[in-house]
Amino acid sequence: MLLDDGEVHLKAGDVVVQQATNHAWVNRGKEISRIAFILMDSQEP
Repeated sequence: MLLDDGEVHLKAGDVVVQQATNHAWVNRGKEISRIAFILMDSQEP
């Protein structure tokens, strides 16, 4: 996962919780990756 200030390497079973973070998904491996997204509405504090 690419972020504004670096890159995070995720592996099978990892969970990421994001709140208003700029990001991009990149698969640099040779195998197909599967990812599931759950989007939830939120209220501004």
